[in-house]
Amino acid sequence: MHLQSIRARLTFWYTSLLTVTLLVLGGAAYGLLSYSLSHEVDAALNGVATTLAERSHDNSVSIPPAEIEEMFRRFFGFSPWDRYYERLDPFGHRDPREPKSPQQRPPLSKEALNNASQGIPTFETVEGLEPYPVRLVTMPVMEGHRVINLIQVGMSLQSVSETRVRFLLIMGGVLPLGLLLAGVGGWLLARRALEPVARMTEAAQRIGAEHLADRLEETGAGDELDHLAKTLNEMLGRLDAAFSQIRQFSASASHELQTPLTILKGELEVALRSPRSLQEYRDVLNSSLEEVDRIAQLVEGLLLLSRAEAGVLKMDQQPVDLTQLLEEVHARLKLLADSRSVELRLGPTELISILGDRERLRRLLMNLTDNAIKYTEQGGSVTLSLQGDENWASVLVADTGIGIPQDEQEKIFQPFYRTDEARSQVQNGTGLGLCIARSIAVAHDGAIQVDSTPGLGSTFRVLIPVQKEMSSVRNF
Repeated sequence: MHLQSIRARLTFWYTSLLTVTLLVLGGAAYGLLSYSLSHEVDAALNGVATTLAERSHDNSVSIPPAEIEEMFRRFFGFSPWDRYYERLDPFGHRDPREPKSPQQRPPLSKEALNNASQGIPTFETVEGLEPYPVRLVTMPVMEGHRVINLIQVGMSLQSVSETRVRFLLIMGGVLPLGLLLAGVGGWLLARRALEPVARMTEAAQRIGAEHLADRLEETGAGDELDHLAKTLNEMLGRLDAAFSQIRQFSASASHELQTPLTILKGELEVALRSPRSLQEYRDVLNSSLEEVDRIAQLVEGLLLLSRAEAGVLKMDQQPVDLTQLLEEVHARLKLLADSRSVELRLGPTELISILGDRERLRRLLMNLTDNAIKYTEQGGSVTLSLQGDENWASVLVADTGIGIPQDEQEKIFQPFYRTDEARSQVQNGTGLGLCIARSIAVAHDGAIQVDSTPGLGSTFRVLIPVQKEMSSVRNF
C-alpha cells in the first residue's frame, strides 16, 4: 500500500507496531495462563492422590465418596463434576472392595504401570473419555519398598479449556477495539505534531522571489521542527542575499555594457549623417574599435566569472616559475607606470615553482598591478615581490596609492564594486579586475588578502600552494 501522507504513514507504522506488540504480549499471556492452569491442575491432583494414598494403606477400608468429594473441594477450591477416582491392585486390576463407578474407567498405560512399580507417580492426559481431555495421575501406594496399591485420580479439563477460550474471546474483542482507539489516537497525535510542518509549507509556498525577506515562524520550542524552521530561514537568507547579488550584478553589467554601446552607436550615427574625409572615418572607426574592445573585455570577464562560480573554469595545470612570471608582468606594465609617472619596482623575489595555469596567473597579476598603478598618484610607487615557505608562495603587490577603507576591503572583490574615491579617480574601469583575480586564486586553491590604509596605500597578497621548495633569493 502506497501512503502519500506522512501522517498516514506514521499512523500505519504506529498501529502495525502496536499490533505486533499486542500479539506478542497476548501470545505470551496465553502461554503463561495455559502453563499456570496446567500446573495448578497437576498440583491439585497430586495433593488429592497423595492424601488418598495415605488413606489407602489400610486395604480393608473403603474411602466414602463424600470424603473423596471433600478432598477435591479442598485442593481445587471447588468440586469438579467430571472427576475420577480408582483404587487398583499392584497389577492394575480394579480393587473388588471398591464400589464400581458408573463412569468409564480411565485406562492404565504401560508407562504408568512401569513407573508405579518403581514408586514414581505418572501424569497423563487422556483423550476419549469425555468431550474434553482428562488429566490423570497414577500414584503408587508404597509399603516399605513394595507397591501394595495404585491410586488413579483425574478430572476433566473442560474448565481449563473454557478458561482458555474465554481468554481468547476477550483478547479477540479487546485487541481490535484497542487498535482502533490507538489508530485514531495516533492519527490525531500525528496531525497535531505535524501542524507546524503544514504551517511552514503554507508559508514557504507564499514566499517567492519578490518576498524572500519573509521568514517562517519559529515556535521557540527547540525541537526538531523548530530546528528545521531555523535552517529554512537561514537558507532563505542566503537565497535573498544571492538574489540581491544577482540583481545588482545584472544591473551593473547592463550599465557597464550600456555606456560603450551608447558611445559606439552615437559615433556611428554622427559619422553617417554627412560625408566625411577618410581621416575622419578612420578616427571614428578607431574610436568604435576601442569601445568594441571594451565590450569584449567586459563580456570575457563576465564569462570567466560565471564559469568560476559554476566550478567549470578550465585550468591548464603546468609547472609555473613565479619569479619569471613576475618579471614578465613587471616588464609589460613598466611603460604604463612610466606614462603615469609611477615607479614600478621589482622587489625581493625567491625562485619558486607552483602547479597552475600560467595564463590565468598572469592575468591575476596583471589585474592587481594595473589596479595598483591606476590608483597611485604621480610620484608614487608600486612594488612587486615574491616570498615563500614550505606550503605557500606569496606574491605581494604593494602601492602608495589612495588606499581602501576598512569597511570596504571585502566589498572590492564583488563584481562591479568600486569605492567612491576610485570612481572619481578612474572613469574607465569595469570593476571586474579584483573579482576575476580572486576567482583565479580560488581556482588554484589559493586566496587573496588585502591590507590597506586610506591615504597611505595598499598591499595585496596572493597565496598559492607551493609545488617545489624555494631554492634561492634574488634582490633587485
